[in-house]
Amino acid sequence: MTPTPQRRRRRTTTHAVNHERWLVSYADFITLLFAFFTTMYAISTVDAQKMSKMVLSMQTAFATSGDPVRISMLTQAAGQGPTLGSAEVQEGFEASLARELSTTLGGDLVDVSVDERGVVVSIKEAGSFPTGSADLSPVARDVLAKIAASVRYLSNGLRVEGHTDDVPIRGGGRFPTNWELSTARATAVVSFFIEEGGITPDRLSAAGYGEFRPRTPNEDDASRARNRRVDVVILNAETTRTEEPAPQG
Repeated sequence: MTPTPQRRRRRTTTHAVNHERWLVSYADFITLLFAFFTTMYAISTVDAQKMSKMVLSMQTAFATSGDPVRISMLTQAAGQGPTLGSAEVQEGFEASLARELSTTLGGDLVDVSVDERGVVVSIKEAGSFPTGSADLSPVARDVLAKIAASVRYLSNGLRVEGHTDDVPIRGGGRFPTNWELSTARATAVVSFFIEEGGITPDRLSAAGYGEFRPRTPNEDDASRARNRRVDVVILNAETTRTEEPAPQG
């Protein structure tokens, strides 16, 4: 009789139940959460100087489209308006402003340049003021409105300087000397910036120099015409620090 083969019994392995497996998923979740909040913190920590440069570049880009709303939103995000600081930034702003004014108003009335004080917008008397008067012409008001729109959201100070030629005032008019005329013209521009340009008064100052700071020697009618002007100086950071009186607070 052939013996019946016996079946081999399979060995069953009993695994111990791990009740702490959830810790692995929990640790991964905590790690990801930490990384997320670290990233959010890094994003929320804004370098003010870099943000100012970014806002200024955006302002330059939007200058031709005349969209102050978007510029305002950017400056609010930065916490304050950008500042014209380095020579490179000033030159870029000068080129943009000169292009804007030349495109919309023509190049005969306004000159834009950069010197040690900052960006200088020089508005010629011809077409801006009647002879011997401090009343702004409609053309001058258009020019000033364009300038105000370009500098409104900067934090730089603005100094308005009135200049005349060396011809004395005669006839006993409203302004007895070139001192009074140049000062009155500078003050008229400051008033326009405050009342219609939306620029806060604490950023503005006015000065009248008469005939004593000419752009060129008063040798003929052409040179005298160049000297009769109002300069709007967008003060750079260095000039602002040396201005008197010192800023309060």
